Amino acid sequence: MHPSLEFARTLCGHYSNREQAQSDPSKFAHINIFFLPLPWEVLEAPGFYSEQSYDHDPWRPYRQGVHRLREGDGGIHIVENFGLSQPERVAGAPQHRALLDAIQPDTLKPRCGCAMHFRSVGEGAYQGSVEPGKNCMVPRDGKLTYLVSEVNVDQNNWSSRDRGFDPNNDQPIWGSEHGLLQFSRIASLADQLSEDWLKGLNS
Repeated sequence: MHPSLEFARTLCGHYSNREQAQSDPSKFAHINIFFLPLPWEVLEAPGFYSEQSYDHDPWRPYRQGVHRLREGDGGIHIVENFGLSQPERVAGAPQHRALLDAIQPDTLKPRCGCAMHFRSVGEGAYQGSVEPGKNCMVPRDGKLTYLVSEVNVDQNNWSSRDRGFDPNNDQPIWGSEHGLLQFSRIASLADQLSEDWLKGLNS
């Protein structure tokens, strides 16, 4: 199997931190993460749609994105990030995939400096971080911060943490004070992936 296809099949899934949220509800909300493969025709390249929502409010996700997959040097898998101009039109796509048809490539907004770089750390296991440069800027409480994001994903689990830092002095401004969010894979969503889906990987 092509390494990029193996990575994509690992990434695509429904993940829940239900166990973590139940064991310590004062520190962790119950969150669902979805990574869906986009139909190849949407980007004319391999891509994903992602959604994160609180379990009690699945139709109003607090984070949505479109992502293009590329190959980097040294076996790095690059997941580029794009914002949606009308994210509410796609909300709920994990339950109703026909909503993905509402994604218009010419309206996507590149999130410059915010690509995630994943590398293999074992069979079927990957570790990701924001591309180097401290250029993924995120406004928070009227102040610009740069994003530091960590992701670990394998066949069964997803763990992640996002933090924002002051670009002037590298001091932490926001982010989880209680460590990584720990998710379990509820379902694989990679059933539509094949070698043909990788067309345009490096174009």
